[in-house]
Amino acid sequence: MLSGLFTVVSSLAVGYFQYLNAYQEKVSSQAKEDMTLAAATFTEISRPFSEMQALQQTLYFDFARAFSEKSSASDKALATKDAQAISERYEKARNELRESIDLLTRKAEIYIDRPSDPYRDPAKKHNVDPDPLSRRVLRDSDFDCSSKFYFPAFGNVNLPDDDTPAKEVTDDQYCAIPEKRGIDEKTKPKDASIRICAGPNDKAAKRIYWYSAKHHVLTMHHCLESAHDSLAAARQWASGSARDGAEESGILGEKEINDKLDDLAGRINAFNSLALYQMEQIRVKYRPSRLWCNVPFVWNISSLNCFPIRTATNYTR
Repeated sequence: MLSGLFTVVSSLAVGYFQYLNAYQEKVSSQAKEDMTLAAATFTEISRPFSEMQALQQTLYFDFARAFSEKSSASDKALATKDAQAISERYEKARNELRESIDLLTRKAEIYIDRPSDPYRDPAKKHNVDPDPLSRRVLRDSDFDCSSKFYFPAFGNVNLPDDDTPAKEVTDDQYCAIPEKRGIDEKTKPKDASIRICAGPNDKAAKRIYWYSAKHHVLTMHHCLESAHDSLAAARQWASGSARDGAEESGILGEKEINDKLDDLAGRINAFNSLALYQMEQIRVKYRPSRLWCNVPFVWNISSLNCFPIRTATNYTR
């Protein structure tokens, strides 16, 4: 009798640990795939934005230098030759980014934002597109790229991590009030968002959450296009097309353009920092289980932070 009971218990134990081993192998495989896709997506997004920002800055500095040296009409001047060499490359890179920006936005969401969220359960019900932020929303809200209020900020991680909600007006009321609250040292990371309005009578504000790689991509592209429009005279000069002397004189030494180019560089750096942070969160999500997490029924206790990863789902709509 006892030998039979021992055999049954032994079989159950062996089966359990075989299942656990298979489970951990699936988790490890998923972790490797998520990290590979996140790193590839980070590179795919960061590279064209960094290239565009560098080309914009070089184009404007060559333009300003050529005019300060009074050599803007000379094709043999160094600054002019350099600008002419990068003009076609710049316009091509800008068009390629415009063609791929919507795909890059979704890739940031799928391969960086979602895998780095340890509390997201794909099996739960989700709206198809719950995020209202889009390129059109940024355009209609006249998003000011040079405003410090609209610059990425991640809050203070050293604040007490409690569930006390930040005291603020509702989204429905926000667009009607004159005073806007930004992110400061008293802001918790979970509250690191700003709100924008298309007009003073908006029914609801739209949120930009700075822990979202998708939102960084959208705002970076909006600010890149804003800088592109401001550089129209320099681009015409560099490409050898029709020129407007008054417009050229108007942008020389203009602080707003320098601010836009510096702002874009800062935004790209903020996106890079966030992407690396989110990849660390993926590592945390898939970190090796502690010893007690292998005990039956224990690993489902949320306070132990075992973070069980679902490798199969009962999917319902």
